[in-house]
Order: sequence, then C-alpha cells, then structure tokens
Amino acid sequence: MSITLEEAQKQVDNWISNIGVRYFNELTNTAILMEEVGEVARIMSRKYGEQSFKKSDEAVDLGDEMADVLWVLICLANQTGVNLTEAFEKNMAKKTNRDATRHQENEKLK
Repeated sequence: MSITLEEAQKQVDNWISNIGVRYFNELTNTAILMEEVGEVARIMSRKYGEQSFKKSDEAVDLGDEMADVLWVLICLANQTGVNLTEAFEKNMAKKTNRDATRHQENEKLK
C-alpha cells in the first residue's frame, strides 16, 4: 500500500480522534519525538556503529522505530497546521537550488 503525506496526516488525525482521545500537547509530542529519535539512534549505533547489541536490543525493528518518529512528526504537523506535502516540496526545491553543484564539487564525497 502506498500513501501520500496528506493521506498519512489524515490517517493519524482520524486515529487520534477515534482511538487516541486527543493529541498530547505540542511540548509533550516534541519530547516524545526526541525519545523516538533516540531509539533510532540507539539501533543505528549498534547495527552500523561500533556499539554492540545488548540482549534486550536484539529484537528491535529499525523500520518500526522510524515509523514511530514519522508518527509523532505527523502529529506535530497536524497540531501546528503544517501541510507536510507543501513543506516537503518547498524544502526539496530549496535544497535543489542551494546544493545544485555543492555535493558534486565536494572532494570528500569522491
């Protein structure tokens, strides 16, 4: 199944309205976002970095943790009136214009 960012924002809002009772406030969701990003970082440092897995870390699912980050980010977007589709398109244009040759010219990337 493939969905757009707009559809994801609607799905999260519907879930919150029908199952989750209400959104946590923006500050709480920001703190939760940081927690979720930390969980992704923990997996990355163990799977791709030099840290070793603990027994309790062996069953973690990177995709699920990334989806948790996306979920909370969508909650924050919904709460603050950000249209993620528009924001993403604008951000891609900014990066494309700003970095049109920057990375190709970066000796560190060759």
